[in-house]
Amino acid sequence: MRTLYLDCGMGVAGDMLTAALLDLLKEEARADFLREINTALAGKAVVTAEPDVKCGVRGLHVRVTVDGEEEGQHHHGGEHRHHHNGIREIRALIAAVPLSDAVRENALAVFDSIAKAEAEVHGQDMEHIHFHEVGTLDAVADVLGVCLLMEKLAPERVIASPVNVGGGTVRCAHGVLPVPAPAAEILLRGIPWYEGEIRSELCTPTGAALLRFFADAFGGVPMLTVEKCGYGMGTKDFGQLNAVRVLLGEGNEAPGRLVELHCNLDDMTGEELGFAQERLLEAGALDVWTTAIGMKKGRPGVMLSVLCRTDQQNELMRCLFRHTTTLGVRAVFSLRHTLSRSFRKADTPWGEVTVKRAEGWGAEREKPEYEDLRRLARENDLTLRELREALR
Repeated sequence: MRTLYLDCGMGVAGDMLTAALLDLLKEEARADFLREINTALAGKAVVTAEPDVKCGVRGLHVRVTVDGEEEGQHHHGGEHRHHHNGIREIRALIAAVPLSDAVRENALAVFDSIAKAEAEVHGQDMEHIHFHEVGTLDAVADVLGVCLLMEKLAPERVIASPVNVGGGTVRCAHGVLPVPAPAAEILLRGIPWYEGEIRSELCTPTGAALLRFFADAFGGVPMLTVEKCGYGMGTKDFGQLNAVRVLLGEGNEAPGRLVELHCNLDDMTGEELGFAQERLLEAGALDVWTTAIGMKKGRPGVMLSVLCRTDQQNELMRCLFRHTTTLGVRAVFSLRHTLSRSFRKADTPWGEVTVKRAEGWGAEREKPEYEDLRRLARENDLTLRELREALR
């Protein structure tokens, strides 16, 4: 699975995320991106990218200029020059850019989330909000740039680290506010973040909104075979690398934490055991199976085993105690590594069959779904083997 990992150990801002993603592209592709984004902005703002070195690490710095001047909102400090645009003006601007429908729709969704956050902060309807911090043309350029780069890179999964928001205060149009700024704090709800040692704004509302929109999950670096690494540099120097780092590569599903429940039984009939297995599967067990065992005093018995997620453990233990004669259940915690799965439809002379595809860990395989095969076999008086042969 093509996976993009966003390292937000020094926060996240729109220009830095743009630069990091752009750093993943080859030189020719970077030039194509800059031509495309600047054509879309039609001179209202100009995006440039230049190599930058911080703490001995090479990366890219993206600069957005409006009327020949660089905005300061997205660069971890500095003075702010404010453009007062409403969400209607921003929507109209984005809707008119000559980019794909997906890029425009994603950019509009990001700005709508920012507008809702600002509206909550100020206690106003979002249609009446004027963007002092995030409604500027450079923010539009940042959002469009990230949306366009995400389309070009096309990751199947985006995972981000917990976000370092910085600390201290930030000066904005309404005065001095705590870090993270109120709109950024709202956009970060549900996302893990922490206050670092650096007393500066590291996570901007634009960065938080982009992270919220594109990240599928948050946590440490997953199992990943890295193909490329990009660094998007900030403007200020803090004594540690001021950059958003992104990793792109092939990743497998992270191991899932599961529970195996076991109990030994020697006084249940086969019908009772079968009924208990049915109820356990109906209750959500991932798998249920029996193993023949020898018990004390030479008695033959059965070990009944249940595989489930950790949040299912208590419910399935209740089910075991209710539908079996056991007096005790053992719980064993384990990790499960899986292949990523997808489905497609395959045609046969007798109708469609769903085919499950599994891949990862250097393996790939396909298998038609049994329920579809059984249905077509019954309807057409065929054997399962005949149907499987038709799908080869």
